[in-house]
Amino acid sequence: MKKEEKASISIMKIICISIILVLISGIGVMAVNNRLNDVKIVLQNGYEMTALTSKKKVSEILEENNIILGENQKTIPDIESEIEEGQSIKITDKSYQEVKIAEISNQGVETTLDELLENYAPITEKIVVEQVAIPFETITKDAAGGAEERTNKVIQQGKEGLKEITYKIKYQNDIEIEKTVISEVVVKEPVNKIVQIQKVTTRSNVARVSYSGGKWSYSASEFDLLCAITAQESSSSYAGSLAVITTACNRAEARGTDPLTEYKRKGQFCYSIDSYWKRRLNGNYASFVSQAVTDALNGARNHSYFSFRSAGTHSGVNIGGNVYF
Repeated sequence: MKKEEKASISIMKIICISIILVLISGIGVMAVNNRLNDVKIVLQNGYEMTALTSKKKVSEILEENNIILGENQKTIPDIESEIEEGQSIKITDKSYQEVKIAEISNQGVETTLDELLENYAPITEKIVVEQVAIPFETITKDAAGGAEERTNKVIQQGKEGLKEITYKIKYQNDIEIEKTVISEVVVKEPVNKIVQIQKVTTRSNVARVSYSGGKWSYSASEFDLLCAITAQESSSSYAGSLAVITTACNRAEARGTDPLTEYKRKGQFCYSIDSYWKRRLNGNYASFVSQAVTDALNGARNHSYFSFRSAGTHSGVNIGGNVYF
């Protein structure tokens, strides 16, 4: 074979190989330029989908997946933006604003602008002075010794004191977030209530009482004692209370004494039988009891008997749970 023909064949081989290399390089470039990526698309309702695409632009990726935005919708990132590997497309309302503020463990933590502004809202401070009542104490002085009969006498009324407390209060978004006491000043000291327990003394078993025109008059403490004994004997009704005090009045008129003296006779009424009546002193009885006692001392009566017992033990007239005979 001639040298010219061999040279021609060699040149043809080189040209063919070059063409093949160019084609391979072009295919490689096209493959690189058209690499497929997984893109996550989050719809406004929270639904997530993954799209396999070679597109970079947000609008092209949505179009490729047949997703059309509504009039009030937008995307994050912007519709004209290009996304990088690892980014996602979020479809949301146009009024929504989002700011990326931190990343924890390679996971994005996102918050709205309103929430961010709220967290960094300015803190205001105010100095507030409040007036607070100081309660008084009750002090009891026992002057009764071992006396069986006692009465309480208030010798000093209690009065509340007053103090001013100054606070430093911090507010954020008009909400109190911290309250610190700066100072406390006593403006007025409280006045303690003083109660003295005194022995009830009488010169004899006969009550100190005045009698005029068929009416008896007692001191306030003796009237309270009359009501306490009456209530202990019968406190079911006005009629029942009036019946008890009427019995004492009937006896007093017959003997020339007074109702309280009759109440105190040994073994006759609850006064000398038990001490339960003491729990009713100091007004611990119904108002109709004091009314019944008042009416009886002024002449009211609802029977003419001198004795009574609990219902069921004797025969007689039943008034307020007691039988009179």
